[in-house]
Amino acid sequence: MLLRTFGWSFAVTALGLVAAIFYGGWTAFGIVAILSILEISLSFDNAVVNAGILKKMNAFWQKIFLTIGILIAVFGMRLVFPVVIVAISAQLGPIEAVDLALTDKDRYQELVTDAHPSIAAFGGMFLLMIFLDFIFEDRDIKWLAWLERPLAKLGKVDMLSVCIALIVLLVSAITFGAHAHQHGGAHADKAETVLLAGIAGLITYMIVGGLSGYFEDKLEEEEEREHEAEEEAERTGKPKSAVKLAGKAAFFMFLYLEVLDASFSFDGVIGAFAITNDIVLMALGLGIGAMYVRSLTVYLVRQGTLDDYVYLEHGAHYAIGALAVILLVTIQYEIHEIITGLVGVALIAWSFFSSVRRNRALAAAGGDGDGDQEKAEVSSGV
Repeated sequence: MLLRTFGWSFAVTALGLVAAIFYGGWTAFGIVAILSILEISLSFDNAVVNAGILKKMNAFWQKIFLTIGILIAVFGMRLVFPVVIVAISAQLGPIEAVDLALTDKDRYQELVTDAHPSIAAFGGMFLLMIFLDFIFEDRDIKWLAWLERPLAKLGKVDMLSVCIALIVLLVSAITFGAHAHQHGGAHADKAETVLLAGIAGLITYMIVGGLSGYFEDKLEEEEEREHEAEEEAERTGKPKSAVKLAGKAAFFMFLYLEVLDASFSFDGVIGAFAITNDIVLMALGLGIGAMYVRSLTVYLVRQGTLDDYVYLEHGAHYAIGALAVILLVTIQYEIHEIITGLVGVALIAWSFFSSVRRNRALAAAGGDGDGDQEKAEVSSGV
């Protein structure tokens, strides 16, 4: 079962890691491995959401999503999107950006380094909003309860995450401007660019969230209509027009899943810029990760059950928060990509082992109610 579901993912992983060694040696191998782990972990909740919605779709639409939909996700968001970001930031054509990355690495690195403050500001703000909206939401299951409980209470204040993000951006831009003017150099006039890029990141997050909400509402409307049609058919004994309703509902599900996948993949793509500026390594690492999203989605649908590792979502979002902070710091200071990658991997690994401890505590307690969950949190050291 595992080999059949994850076979293609294992094959792509092996090919991708071998390609990384040929491309840039063992350093490239390490970067691609870290990018793959981060993308898989950050996309874990994506696979869970996909599986939950995909189970409601018929076999035809499931196949459409797992073929055409995944092609859009892998080649569109994970491979093309990083090139577009680099091209816009470095003021290059997409083909020119790829050509430079492959044939003139020194010039490419120079252009990307010059454009890095705007990339970091855009990505840092986008990821920071994901993290803030997560930690300010009151959740039944809490990982670091001592931190998440007070933050959930603060989250009742309207627009708090937007206000905090804008304050962070303003401080980053002012600090960067003062530092750049003091030391001179290429970025002395780019404080305004950082501010504008950060605002663009915030607007992008809000647009993506708005589209997701729109399609979610449409999906709920279609499901409600289909339910009403079923009740009417049972009451009157007449056949209902199930094909049209199911097809329309499934189409909205497909669009909703594509928007969701795009929004989920933003964090992996933007976070990758905190680890490397090399779009070849980025494409390899994110491509491997995207294959596992498909495999995890298929696995969860076929198993008919969602995973028990409840803190993984928390760990992934804390990793997103760490990447956001690192990106904003790298506007001024250089941080080694291996350190950046390991911070995220460490947080995700910690959340995984906390989930294992919780499951063991629940098994020992012989239940899974609220009281048992409180005991599990305490026994897990969170």
